[in-house]
Amino acid sequence: MSEPAGRMTAREAIAAAASTFDELPAPQRDFPEDGPLDWSGYGASRARARERTGETESVVCGLASVEGRPCVLLSFEFGFLGGSLGQCTGDRLELAYATARERRLPLVSLIATGGSRMQEGMLALTQLQRVARQSALLKEAGLAQISVLRDPTTGGGWATLGAGADVVLALPGAQIGFAGSRVRPVDADPAAYSAQGQLAAGQIDAIVRKEDLRGVLAGWLTLLRADGSEPAPLPAPFDGPGLPADGWEAVGRARAAGRPRAAAYLDAYFPHRQALVGDRCGGVDPGMLCGFGLHGGRSYAYAAQTGTATRPAGYRTAARLIRLADRLGIPVLTLVDTPGAANDAAAERAGQGAAIAEAFAAVASARVPVTTLVIGEGGSGGALALTSPDRTWVTADSYFSVIAPELAAAILKRDASQVRHTSSQLRLRPQDLVELGVARGVLGT
Repeated sequence: MSEPAGRMTAREAIAAAASTFDELPAPQRDFPEDGPLDWSGYGASRARARERTGETESVVCGLASVEGRPCVLLSFEFGFLGGSLGQCTGDRLELAYATARERRLPLVSLIATGGSRMQEGMLALTQLQRVARQSALLKEAGLAQISVLRDPTTGGGWATLGAGADVVLALPGAQIGFAGSRVRPVDADPAAYSAQGQLAAGQIDAIVRKEDLRGVLAGWLTLLRADGSEPAPLPAPFDGPGLPADGWEAVGRARAAGRPRAAAYLDAYFPHRQALVGDRCGGVDPGMLCGFGLHGGRSYAYAAQTGTATRPAGYRTAARLIRLADRLGIPVLTLVDTPGAANDAAAERAGQGAAIAEAFAAVASARVPVTTLVIGEGGSGGALALTSPDRTWVTADSYFSVIAPELAAAILKRDASQVRHTSSQLRLRPQDLVELGVARGVLGT
């Protein structure tokens, strides 16, 4: 029997996502008729759920292929007691994770659940700890997890399998939130519990139509695998002017409206790329582009500033990207272009200092090579936070400075006529940065 209108059964979701699927044999458990709590009528409810759905539990697990990319796939059956997690569900989920580790495969979860199963009480709730442990083990093994949120994804299923994945996708119209519809405050904004609301809040990476799901998953399964430890090659240079004569000319070129920006570099570098969106703390910074792409047939991660003042959500998203790439063994390319970190009151309230520190730490602790190209403004610590300490290049229309020359002049109590001289004193030109040892070279010269 089908789920309610607009919802897919577990098998329909598998068919939408996978080219092939071989179900894993379900673990056997000595399970009392009415469960571990002897909940009257629980056995009859399970029997009705089996008859209605054709499934023996709320999740189906197996080995799958998504357009030729192998993975372990699990899919929830919401029609089976609301896709709830009980002990037998936990057994199957643990088997899926263990199989992924043993076979060195990524895990894809197609989720539709209302949370933990009340008829099994605390024993059901503790299945979330089992899932969290298995997820941590898979991350330690350097294997990727992708979740696809169907309607609905609430409770512990969202807080473990869903939100705990490396890449989180959602189907249009999916209800997503820790609180299910029957336990929310009566005056709660329903948009906050929608796929679109969660995307705007930086909690998911993309909303994907059912007909596009297999292709998007195939793309991510291709990108989230290490193809070697070689550093990301430098992007090809765009045609541009020669080296600037003085510091103020360098600043003017970097601030010019017509120079190439991050999107142009990424489009030229990656024939295929997919984005990570949001900091998972409620924020999205459109001025920070993060994701993975293919270049020369290999996967690389990228974090790119787009010329705006970077906000806390941008730094946190970049740190999230770098940590994920490091865990998967995928080299990183960063494109630096910002007048500096956002310094308004909203940025301070959102933890700008801690967010910048997080980005610094992610770059500093990365075991994979991080390659940086400064493509425009290199504004102080807000730019340095994404800069490799030993693999940095600059373009001819860029600069990098401890502080903007106008601000340096103001701090030094110089009048506006001294800004040009101050900019040269700062030694911020591309050729200065190479001479100082901050950069390895100027791209295209």
